[in-house]
Amino acid sequence: MKVFALHEGSYSVDASKRFIPFDPAIQNPKDRPGSLFIYVQPFLIKTDTSLIVVDTGLGYSNENGELMIHHNIRKAGFDPADVTLVLMSHLHYDHSGGMVINRNDKLELAFPNADYIVQRSEWELAYSQPSRSYRIEIFDVLQRSGNLRFVEGSGRLTNEVSFELSGGHSEFHQVFLIENNDESYFFGGDEMPEPEQLLRKFMAKYDFDARKAMELRNEYGKRAAKENWVCLFYHAKSHAMARISYENDAFNILPI
Repeated sequence: MKVFALHEGSYSVDASKRFIPFDPAIQNPKDRPGSLFIYVQPFLIKTDTSLIVVDTGLGYSNENGELMIHHNIRKAGFDPADVTLVLMSHLHYDHSGGMVINRNDKLELAFPNADYIVQRSEWELAYSQPSRSYRIEIFDVLQRSGNLRFVEGSGRLTNEVSFELSGGHSEFHQVFLIENNDESYFFGGDEMPEPEQLLRKFMAKYDFDARKAMELRNEYGKRAAKENWVCLFYHAKSHAMARISYENDAFNILPI
């Protein structure tokens, strides 16, 4: 199994939910008061039977007009047309913007040969409760495509992919475990978005159920340590992939 972090950049985001490129090496956070500063990186996973994208980034294009996630997939040595599964932890815009591509002012699927895996209740929530966190025009494209595949609750999607309804960061958030050839990769989405969050207990205002999200981070960290998972961190500032150890009631991050 091969895994690639598809680094899309660093951004500031404020109450407007607009993601604005931000380079901490040359810009001052004080110039963007009231903002969170985050990194965005989907993942590409090659197993024996599938080419998988896990969450899709913001859907921004580079200076050549190429979708950044497409550019990064090609840099990794693969063709975006060969992606067979797109696993969505949830549908907030910073995770779902890259599900589509704008060609000649028309939105199309970014991965036309893939099944897009979404929790049914998360999909229904996005439509029933309008929010600046969701972009319905993206979901409309997927709905018309025939590529949308709903899952419900927790279960196994394929011999390699299992999913678990977690419901901490968003009400119907899900996490994934991808297993192949005695290797296990865990994607916690926004419930374990960066390794540093394992090192301290806190409740975040941006989570749907902040206490549950905090408890889930602790649970997933312990499971990762016990079962030797490689954890994939979507919003990591430094180490996008790491193993976890747990000793003396404390986590330790082992970057890969």
